[in-house]
Amino acid sequence: MSPKNKKKLLILRKKLDLIDDKLLNLLKIRSDHVKEVLYLKEFKKEIIDKKRINIILKNIKKKSIKKKIDPKISNRIWKNMIYAFIEFEFNNFKKRKK
Repeated sequence: MSPKNKKKLLILRKKLDLIDDKLLNLLKIRSDHVKEVLYLKEFKKEIIDKKRINIILKNIKKKSIKKKIDPKISNRIWKNMIYAFIEFEFNNFKKRKK
């Protein structure tokens, strides 16, 4: 790689690091809301809402296409995020505050 391209790569990686920081801040906010939702659920069977998951993924696909983002990428990210939060809810169901 040329020195010029190395410098460009370093700049782009720094920009990506800043975006990662912003994503982590948003993930923290989302986590807090998921905790609030968990406190409202009375039974473990309420944790997985397949209808809601399908609606979310359908909306993400539409928005991704509109924003010219590969919907396969956004779908994979959201599915992983959703199932990670489902696992979090199952792991914390008994620990929740009432």
